[in-house]
Amino acid sequence: MSLATDSQPSPAAQLTPERLREAYRLMLAIRRFDERALELYRAGEMRGTTHPYIGMEAVAVGVISALEPHDYVSSTHRGHGHTIAKGGDMRRMMAELLGRATGYCGGKGGSMHIADMERGMLGANGIVGGGMGLATGAALTAKLRGSGQVAICFFGDGALNQGILHEVSNLAAIWKLPVVYVCENNQYAMSARADWSVAGGDPAGRARAYGIPGVTVDGMDFFAVYDAASALVTRARRGDGPAYLVCDTYRYHGHHAGDPLNYRQRAEVEEWRRHDPIERMKRALGERGVLTDEAAAALDREVQAAVEDAVAFAKSSPEPSVDQLMTDIYA
Repeated sequence: MSLATDSQPSPAAQLTPERLREAYRLMLAIRRFDERALELYRAGEMRGTTHPYIGMEAVAVGVISALEPHDYVSSTHRGHGHTIAKGGDMRRMMAELLGRATGYCGGKGGSMHIADMERGMLGANGIVGGGMGLATGAALTAKLRGSGQVAICFFGDGALNQGILHEVSNLAAIWKLPVVYVCENNQYAMSARADWSVAGGDPAGRARAYGIPGVTVDGMDFFAVYDAASALVTRARRGDGPAYLVCDTYRYHGHHAGDPLNYRQRAEVEEWRRHDPIERMKRALGERGVLTDEAAAALDREVQAAVEDAVAFAKSSPEPSVDQLMTDIYA
């Protein structure tokens, strides 16, 4: 699928300096937030575990930067990056991680259930592939209402063989729903390598079975992700239906905070770190004259201060009271 023409510059080339700096800031915020979350887990201050998004920042920011504020996003168990990129409140996120009443779910959901419906963030999900039906349903409502909204469904390579993916892909193709299925191929489903467990080679090729586009990009490159996402979102918004976007990326840390990581080689991790998405973005913005080293350092300090503010807010917030035990449930 062609993402640009000679007569039309790529979408990323048309981003203003302000939007580029904001994208870089969001990538920094995702990393610093999850680094701090890992520290809190290791200090025994977090209830439950957390699944760090560190190393994958270009995917969340590249895709969500291509959306409008009213568009929808469904997430995964590794959802902090998507929430921050969608404009989520780091204070409420951190409070949720620490089980406080000021969290997004009142402190009762934890890391894997953060949602912000006002921002179209349909929630993280502890069920593998659990967001696929949510995003497809949101896309159906958008089409029926004629709202012009698009839904993004993030999922990992470990969800590629979930039956629901094939069901929703078929329905979305038949009904030409405005949804883009974004596979974050971070190479491992827990400890199982994608090339051991996913048949057929490139997962984007599966899109052909439904007569829809399938695109694979370098998920460590913000600009590649943004260009591909912009083209597929534009296509969906004008009524041409769904598509697959596969972003080849890598998680630097384990599947979860307690993962011993005894299933991969140090050389593999070091090779992926050579393509760090934040460092690549920083170099690219420097070459464009958009961001100096001094400005980048100042931005990092600003982000780290915001993360520490979120931690302080969370720690000073009350725990849920006993009378909240039976609220926010169905039965």
